[in-house]
Amino acid sequence: MWRSTGGALLATVVAATGLLSTAAVPAHAGGATTACVMREGSAHTDWTGMTWDADILCDNAAGDVRLQSFKDSPVVGRMVTTRSWFVCWKVGDPHAGGNNIWYYTQADEVVSRPTAQGWGYMPAVMLETPQDPVPGLPKCSWG
Repeated sequence: MWRSTGGALLATVVAATGLLSTAAVPAHAGGATTACVMREGSAHTDWTGMTWDADILCDNAAGDVRLQSFKDSPVVGRMVTTRSWFVCWKVGDPHAGGNNIWYYTQADEVVSRPTAQGWGYMPAVMLETPQDPVPGLPKCSWG
Protein backbone atom coordinates (compact mmCIF):
# COMPACT_ATOMS: atom_id res chain seq x y z
CA MET A 1 0.00 0.00 0.00
CA TRP A 2 1.27 3.46 -0.86
CA ARG A 3 2.07 5.67 2.07
CA SER A 4 -0.36 8.56 2.26
CA THR A 5 1.05 11.02 4.73
CA GLY A 6 -0.83 13.98 3.32
CA GLY A 7 0.39 17.52 3.73
CA ALA A 8 0.15 17.83 7.52
CA LEU A 9 2.34 14.91 8.55
CA LEU A 10 4.85 15.52 5.77
CA ALA A 11 5.01 19.19 6.75
CA THR A 12 5.78 18.22 10.35
CA VAL A 13 8.50 15.76 9.36
CA VAL A 14 10.06 18.11 6.79
CA ALA A 15 10.06 21.02 9.24
CA ALA A 16 11.85 18.78 11.75
CA THR A 17 14.67 18.21 9.25
CA GLY A 18 15.46 21.90 9.18
CA LEU A 19 16.02 21.57 5.42
CA LEU A 20 13.15 23.86 4.44
CA SER A 21 10.07 25.56 5.76
CA THR A 22 6.64 23.94 5.90
CA ALA A 23 5.49 26.41 3.24
CA ALA A 24 7.48 24.44 0.67
CA VAL A 25 5.71 21.13 1.38
CA PRO A 26 3.38 20.03 -1.42
CA ALA A 27 -0.30 20.29 -0.61
CA HIS A 28 -2.35 17.36 -1.86
CA ALA A 29 -6.08 17.73 -2.39
CA GLY A 30 -7.88 16.03 0.45
CA GLY A 31 -4.60 14.77 1.89
CA ALA A 32 -4.31 12.19 -0.90
CA THR A 33 -1.01 11.56 -2.63
CA THR A 34 -0.29 10.45 -6.16
CA ALA A 35 1.48 7.12 -6.39
CA CYS A 36 5.09 6.88 -7.48
CA VAL A 37 5.36 5.71 -11.07
CA MET A 38 8.22 3.68 -12.55
CA ARG A 39 9.08 5.01 -16.03
CA GLU A 40 10.96 2.71 -18.39
CA GLY A 41 12.70 4.43 -21.29
CA SER A 42 13.25 7.63 -19.34
CA ALA A 43 16.94 8.23 -20.07
CA HIS A 44 19.25 10.27 -17.82
CA THR A 45 23.01 10.88 -17.82
CA ASP A 46 24.63 12.51 -14.81
CA TRP A 47 27.67 14.77 -14.74
CA THR A 48 30.04 11.79 -14.32
CA GLY A 49 28.72 10.00 -17.42
CA MET A 50 26.63 7.42 -15.52
CA THR A 51 23.45 6.56 -17.41
CA TRP A 52 20.01 5.23 -16.53
CA ASP A 53 17.21 4.15 -18.84
CA ALA A 54 14.44 4.34 -16.24
CA ASP A 55 13.41 6.42 -13.25
CA ILE A 56 10.68 6.75 -10.69
CA LEU A 57 8.41 9.80 -10.57
CA CYS A 58 7.16 10.67 -7.07
CA ASP A 59 5.58 13.50 -5.15
CA ASN A 60 8.19 15.30 -3.09
CA ALA A 61 8.71 18.40 -1.00
CA ALA A 62 10.69 21.19 -2.60
CA GLY A 63 14.11 21.47 -1.02
CA ASP A 64 17.84 21.02 -1.09
CA VAL A 65 19.70 18.49 -3.22
CA ARG A 66 23.03 17.60 -1.62
CA LEU A 67 26.24 16.47 -3.30
CA GLN A 68 26.43 13.40 -1.06
CA SER A 69 23.94 11.50 1.12
CA PHE A 70 24.97 13.34 4.29
CA LYS A 71 23.14 16.08 6.19
CA ASP A 72 26.22 18.34 6.14
CA SER A 73 27.12 17.70 2.50
CA PRO A 74 27.20 20.81 0.29
CA VAL A 75 23.91 21.83 -1.30
CA VAL A 76 24.43 21.67 -5.08
CA GLY A 77 20.88 22.38 -6.16
CA ARG A 78 17.32 23.02 -5.24
CA MET A 79 14.24 21.05 -6.21
CA VAL A 80 11.39 23.48 -6.80
CA THR A 81 8.93 21.07 -8.40
CA THR A 82 6.85 18.83 -6.15
CA ARG A 83 6.66 15.84 -8.50
CA SER A 84 10.15 14.82 -9.55
CA TRP A 85 12.15 11.88 -10.89
CA PHE A 86 14.81 9.84 -9.11
CA VAL A 87 17.14 7.25 -10.68
CA CYS A 88 18.57 5.29 -7.74
CA TRP A 89 19.00 5.24 -3.96
CA LYS A 90 21.80 4.75 -1.45
CA VAL A 91 22.38 4.55 2.27
CA GLY A 92 23.55 7.75 3.97
CA ASP A 93 23.02 9.69 7.17
CA PRO A 94 19.90 8.95 9.21
CA HIS A 95 17.26 11.67 8.79
CA ALA A 96 13.93 12.70 10.31
CA GLY A 97 12.10 10.08 8.22
CA GLY A 98 13.38 7.37 10.54
CA ASN A 99 15.72 5.72 8.05
CA ASN A 100 18.96 6.40 6.15
CA ILE A 101 17.80 6.14 2.52
CA TRP A 102 18.64 8.96 0.10
CA TYR A 103 17.48 9.28 -3.54
CA TYR A 104 19.68 10.44 -6.44
CA THR A 105 18.26 13.04 -8.84
CA GLN A 106 19.04 16.23 -10.72
CA ALA A 107 17.88 19.44 -9.06
CA ASP A 108 15.68 21.94 -10.86
CA GLU A 109 18.10 24.75 -9.99
CA VAL A 110 21.89 24.62 -9.65
CA VAL A 111 23.05 26.62 -6.61
CA SER A 112 26.74 25.61 -6.28
CA ARG A 113 29.40 23.38 -7.83
CA PRO A 114 28.20 23.88 -11.41
CA THR A 115 30.27 20.93 -12.65
CA ALA A 116 27.87 18.61 -10.75
CA GLN A 117 24.99 20.09 -12.80
CA GLY A 118 22.64 19.88 -9.80
CA TRP A 119 23.00 16.10 -9.44
CA GLY A 120 22.78 14.89 -5.86
CA TYR A 121 20.64 13.37 -3.13
CA MET A 122 17.41 14.09 -1.31
CA PRO A 123 16.60 12.27 1.95
CA ALA A 124 13.70 9.81 1.73
CA VAL A 125 11.70 11.93 4.17
CA MET A 126 11.29 14.49 1.37
CA LEU A 127 9.50 11.98 -0.93
CA GLU A 128 6.08 10.35 -0.81
CA THR A 129 7.03 6.69 -1.22
CA PRO A 130 5.35 3.35 -0.50
CA GLN A 131 8.43 2.25 1.45
CA ASP A 132 12.11 3.06 1.47
CA PRO A 133 13.84 2.17 -0.68
CA VAL A 134 11.14 2.21 -3.35
CA PRO A 135 10.58 -1.33 -4.67
CA GLY A 136 12.02 -1.72 -8.16
CA LEU A 137 14.29 1.32 -7.99
CA PRO A 138 17.93 0.19 -8.19
CA LYS A 139 20.52 0.88 -5.53
CA CYS A 140 23.12 3.33 -6.83
CA SER A 141 26.09 1.30 -8.09
CA TRP A 142 28.56 3.35 -6.04
CA GLY A 143 26.61 3.22 -2.78
